[in-house]
Amino acid sequence: MPRGVARRGAVRQGRTVVAEEKARTRGAAEIDDTVPHSARIWDYWLGGKDCYEVDREAGERVRAVYPDIVTLARVGRHFIGRTVRYLVQEAGIRQFLDLGTGLPTVDNTHEVAQRAAPEARVVYVDNDPLVLAHAHALLTSSPEGATDYVQAEVEDPEAVLRAAARTLDLGRPVAVMLMGILAHVADYEEARSIVRRLMSALPSGSYLAVRDGTDTDPRYVKALRDYNRSGAVPYHPRSPAQVAAFLDGLELVEPGFVPCPLWRPEAADLVFGTSSPLYGGVGRKP
Repeated sequence: MPRGVARRGAVRQGRTVVAEEKARTRGAAEIDDTVPHSARIWDYWLGGKDCYEVDREAGERVRAVYPDIVTLARVGRHFIGRTVRYLVQEAGIRQFLDLGTGLPTVDNTHEVAQRAAPEARVVYVDNDPLVLAHAHALLTSSPEGATDYVQAEVEDPEAVLRAAARTLDLGRPVAVMLMGILAHVADYEEARSIVRRLMSALPSGSYLAVRDGTDTDPRYVKALRDYNRSGAVPYHPRSPAQVAAFLDGLELVEPGFVPCPLWRPEAADLVFGTSSPLYGGVGRKP
């Protein structure tokens, strides 16, 4: 994918600014269905239909080594819902920047946020042409709020922020969502730099929500080694301490940086158990 940002659309008070069909057509023209892709594989694990045979095969190879991968995908999805509800209902956040969006599924960030606060504004960022082709599904905002989709590389946070500023007021607090995306950045110091550059551009009272896979389960690590050989964008699990360091300099929200099932669990989350190689946390910029 070329670097840079191409704005694909926005909803202002329920009105679509850029034609959805144009976005779908351009995205579909760039989709390669001969190589597995992480967004489509996760869609398969979550029970979605926006995947190809090559993605299903890659997903099944991972599941053969790590049978809990479908449960893990759901754990990660529930964690997003809980963090967004906290940020809206308890922290008073009304603006979200969600990087590494993936394919639309149940309870996307804007859906959770706008159920609690219809005026919430959300910008999604992804570099996957399939996500671009489905951007119209992400662009369904409440009349009071706004939703935008930006095609960009996470490695270029300055370009992301410039594009996000068309929809978000970056002079007011923003919640940055980095869910399962930083492990796709192979160089750890580059990943930390991305986080620092994003958060340094935002005001006090902004939040960072992070979730990534860790190296705490040998079966999970082995499954990811096989996954990385499939041709999909490699995913590099790190130690919990390394992932927790993305939140350095921020005020951690209780219960801190923990396995995702333990972060403010709700009744429905208890069926997943309390151990997981997925760790996450939320921090507030002082």
